[in-house]
Amino acid sequence: MLEALEAGTGGVLLRSNDPVQVRNLLSYVSRRAAEESGHPDALLHYSVAKVVGVRQLGLGDRACVDLAGLMQPGEGLLVGSFARCLALVHSECGESQYIASRPFRVNAGPVHAYVLCPRGRTRYLSELSSGMEVVVADPAGRCRTAVVGRVKIERRPLVFVELATSAEVDGEVDWTLVEQGAGEVTQHSLMLQNAETVKLVGPARGHASQARPKRLEEEADDVEAAVPRCGVSGADVAWCAISVSELQPGDLVNVLLQPPARHTGIAVQEFILEK
Repeated sequence: MLEALEAGTGGVLLRSNDPVQVRNLLSYVSRRAAEESGHPDALLHYSVAKVVGVRQLGLGDRACVDLAGLMQPGEGLLVGSFARCLALVHSECGESQYIASRPFRVNAGPVHAYVLCPRGRTRYLSELSSGMEVVVADPAGRCRTAVVGRVKIERRPLVFVELATSAEVDGEVDWTLVEQGAGEVTQHSLMLQNAETVKLVGPARGHASQARPKRLEEEADDVEAAVPRCGVSGADVAWCAISVSELQPGDLVNVLLQPPARHTGIAVQEFILEK
């Protein structure tokens, strides 16, 4: 009833003596209201990470997450080797000369990687299965919950992406000062399948070869355009999706920085060292 005709009923009456059921319903209603309102408090706040290294790896077991719903250009899953830094991996919604559009799929990376799920929880990609829920996010930080239809795990060649973040001033990082040794830099990394259809989302200025962002209308007229694919999302947030096959040091990508310590996917306050 809560999702009938995509809107749900005007109200719901719960008759229960179980406080857990009451809390679960309250959590669900609050989350749906935040997702639909687009209120700033419900938005994810990205940091900008700079690619500092890209190198080929051997074979690994990677997971394609197929959702029971479609994603729009710019949308994807937040994935990373470490929960402290999750990158926005774009869906396969764009067509190319290599493959048809699969707007329900994200080629998310190796099975050890974390993926963001509802209520701030993370899960390993290897944990996901049909019927579970994940968070779909866009370049503006808007997020929604989606149901997993299936997960395909196959052995594929991998690529290792090294990232660096630094403190922002007025929402920007002065990378020139960072390169001169001014400012603290934090290193991060993630692994992805080495395929041209796997893309990371970043600001429109994030790819050196991109002269200007293309509007979504332009992209629709050029479905076989070479990467990076760009557009505008949300409140005029320009973005760029860069294929890992084109990724190079100096490129900029959006990442979600979080507390590093996790226990069964839930953030906890404790010391942890991951490398």
